[in-house]
Amino acid sequence: MRLLMTGAAALFALPLMTAPGYAGDPAAGETNFRQCASCHGIVDPDGNVIQRLAPTGPNLWGVVGRQAGSYDGYARFSPSMVQAGEDGLVWDEENFVAYLDNQTAFLRHYLDDSSARSAMNHRLRGSAEDIFAYLATFGDDAD
Repeated sequence: MRLLMTGAAALFALPLMTAPGYAGDPAAGETNFRQCASCHGIVDPDGNVIQRLAPTGPNLWGVVGRQAGSYDGYARFSPSMVQAGEDGLVWDEENFVAYLDNQTAFLRHYLDDSSARSAMNHRLRGSAEDIFAYLATFGDDAD
């Protein structure tokens, strides 16, 4: 009986370990974010540092739902990324995961432009879904 109750308690706790509506695990995403931290950081609008902001890439606070290539104060987006954003690219889970798989190929497909390029060239090792779920916990709309 005790084993059955422990199993039931674990089953009810499961939703607390995942970001609502996302495939990934935020805790695993926090660990996997180490791959991103050499170029990206997470700093809230009040200046509270969640992950040290690196000078290479844009702040990822509020990236979920953000128009691609549009972070205020960051000027190092590739022209292709800016164009994709202007054409409607928004960072939802599907786009984020596909982009991290192969950034330049994603932009070439999205823009239907064989010369499109991404300024980011790191091929992610690990779960992009987990990193997305982790990043979804930071932003104005985060729960």
